[in-house]
Amino acid sequence: MLQRHLRAACAAAAAAGALLVAGLSGTASAQSSASPAQPTAAQTLRTDAAPPTLLGALQRDLGLDRGQAERRLANEAEAGATAGRLGAALGTDFAGAWVRGAESDTLAVATTDPADVPAIRAHGARAVVVEHSLAALDAAKARVDRAAAHRATTDAPVWYVDVPTNTLVVEAIRPEAARSLLAAAHVDASLTRIVKSAEQPRPLYDLRGGDAYYIGSGSRCSIGFPVTRGTQQGFATAGHCGRAGSTTTGSNRVAQGTFQASVFPGNDMAWVATNSNWTATPYVTGSSVQVAGSTQAPVGSSVCRSGSTTGWHCGTVQQLNTSVTYQEGTVSGVTRTSVCAEPGDSGGSFISGSQAQGVTSGGSGNCSSGGTTYFQPINPILQSYGLTLKTTGSGPEDPEDPGEPGGTWAAGTVYQAGDTVTYGGTSYRCLQGHQAQAGWEPPNAPALWQRQ
Repeated sequence: MLQRHLRAACAAAAAAGALLVAGLSGTASAQSSASPAQPTAAQTLRTDAAPPTLLGALQRDLGLDRGQAERRLANEAEAGATAGRLGAALGTDFAGAWVRGAESDTLAVATTDPADVPAIRAHGARAVVVEHSLAALDAAKARVDRAAAHRATTDAPVWYVDVPTNTLVVEAIRPEAARSLLAAAHVDASLTRIVKSAEQPRPLYDLRGGDAYYIGSGSRCSIGFPVTRGTQQGFATAGHCGRAGSTTTGSNRVAQGTFQASVFPGNDMAWVATNSNWTATPYVTGSSVQVAGSTQAPVGSSVCRSGSTTGWHCGTVQQLNTSVTYQEGTVSGVTRTSVCAEPGDSGGSFISGSQAQGVTSGGSGNCSSGGTTYFQPINPILQSYGLTLKTTGSGPEDPEDPGEPGGTWAAGTVYQAGDTVTYGGTSYRCLQGHQAQAGWEPPNAPALWQRQ
């Protein structure tokens, strides 16, 4: 059933114009005139700071012109904020959200209750009524994850919740292997869809040497995102690139650092602490891309990857919270994308606009014929190891006076959608997963926080 606070949020959205998309620019004007102190999601996430390198890759890989690429990034930021508000308001009815169109100008929001449709439409989104909630599908996937821990899954190597089709999809070389896995997990067949696929994902590292950084005597991976831990500087990367204690050298073969922690399989995360010769910067390695934060992009959003083998390539986010089986074992919680990658790109950065998304894990195919690539989301890495993403510190230029400071909100903390905090004596609910930073205090970032 539609919760009462959705009706209030709906009225506020109608007045403020929550969704900025091509064809709905009138709502953007309404927001400007109604509440000039409130930054839009695009302003908060600094989509206007996307550099020519990233925009050029978007144009090449998604068939866009520069204006379309810029509008797509702005629309995706606004769509993520709107989806977060609706997800919080719909509660157990919520069945996921995704963007569509060359400029991501259509946001679709799914619900299990037809009574929610008018309110979803009032937010400027397309309403889709489905049978299964996102919570039910996520729970089914969790059962498959647990079953996979006790059996070989190389013939059914990929499974994920596909929100546009409202199913738990298992991709399998042999469909019988998928049916066996689902039976072992005791998952209702009505929730699932089996897709025959020849995909055989593998981690994207090699032993040939090249750019980026080297581990031990010669294996090569790519730097993900520069980070700090107190005064210690370093970078996040993929766990399969090295184990705790492994030493690294830079692309110039100068001593660089040491792996402090590493997990693979299960997850694919690690971080390297560097020596005093190396300085963390808010840039993606080898480019002018500046990182402004780590807000998670919704399904359908554009995403770009930088790696030491193939450079910049772009595609779209296909599914969140995917599980994939490599020869070394199953990795869960990764994001599936249509971006290509090749050996040596592992550990490299995935970014959407100016927002860090994750580090390259593995995939199939290549950048000549195309392929599928998975990334380990960055926020769990930051949270697990107590790291702070190095950013440009781009908060709103004229933030709203937040009132008396204090409360449970804290810069450097990784928040997930649905988390609640207090700030200045007021309660707020997180709309989109991100690492908090100065300038993104709840009163100053309505794209990330909703006042309760």
